[in-house]
Amino acid sequence: MYEDKTLKCKDCGQEFVFTAGEQEFYAEKGFQNEPQRCKACRDAKRNAGKGQREMFVGTCAACGGEARVPFEPKNDKPVYCSECFAKIKEQQ
Repeated sequence: MYEDKTLKCKDCGQEFVFTAGEQEFYAEKGFQNEPQRCKACRDAKRNAGKGQREMFVGTCAACGGEARVPFEPKNDKPVYCSECFAKIKEQQ
């Protein structure tokens, strides 16, 4: 029913494949237009509006190391470094 198509990105000019599976997905969602950008350009466009996230430094409640978090740490709640946070998530 659907066959892979090679399209040209309107931003970078590179060719990319619009797969049969992607075409089926577009049809299911009711999209009528084919994609105009390759995945890299779509991702870049999507992320262009997002500003750089401010990170705050705290002390990890588990190991005592530096914890960089996207919120301002408060004394009433513990913060964890990436490694300790991942370990805690695995245990749950």
